[in-house]
Amino acid sequence: MTLVRLERADGVARVVLCRSGMHNALVPELLDDLLAALAPLRDDAECRAVLLAAEGPAFSIGGDMRRIQRERGALHAYSAGLVGRLNEAILALIDLPQPVVAAVHGIVTGGSIGLVLAADLVYLAPQVVFKAHYATAGFGPDGGWTALAGRIAGVHRAAAALMLNRSVRAEEAVAWGLANEVVAADQLQQTAAAAARRMAGYPAGTLRAAKRLLWGDRAQLAADLEAERRHFLELIAQPAAMQGVDAFLRDFSDYPLNE
Repeated sequence: MTLVRLERADGVARVVLCRSGMHNALVPELLDDLLAALAPLRDDAECRAVLLAAEGPAFSIGGDMRRIQRERGALHAYSAGLVGRLNEAILALIDLPQPVVAAVHGIVTGGSIGLVLAADLVYLAPQVVFKAHYATAGFGPDGGWTALAGRIAGVHRAAAALMLNRSVRAEEAVAWGLANEVVAADQLQQTAAAAARRMAGYPAGTLRAAKRLLWGDRAQLAADLEAERRHFLELIAQPAAMQGVDAFLRDFSDYPLNE
């Protein structure tokens, strides 16, 4: 079963996270499917824009904590692969020549923020909440919380989200520069799709140049994401990390069950 669906219409490729039963929690299989969906778009002349969306109650709740708990016997290898694939997915979105629009609903926790921040335009439903959860889980920040959120929103705002485990709600996320606009939930997909179609009608070369110039030094971004991965692996090896996972799952009794 694929965990990411690719649809095409009117010059727009719609890439949909569809591990909805687990609120699109990140696992290597989902990220592999995402990378597989993105790969053919790079050289697809018919694709002029990309829309990233998700099914289910949330865009993504970050790394699958139940899976991490199950992988405690091989945690370093599992985490290295998971965060490595997440970094690849973030860079793949940024590297696409086409502009990427993200339609985001529900909660976005942990490293899944990177899939949002790697988009060029971001539209949020009013109920969206970004939350890091690293301070409670005992992990190092990944998914661009330092490499992207710190650069976009500023060091002090990112520090509050990371070090105080502070929630960032939709309107505030726009004020911080993490998103473009808050849209009524029943209009979210239509608004994001309209933006993608609009860009699909513009000269591809102009949009490609604008995207590349806006993102700037790709090598530095890749290095910053790799630094996040290294720190994540250092901390995941500490006893506090698994204690944090166990405590997190006790505290959040409504965390989705394994599929």
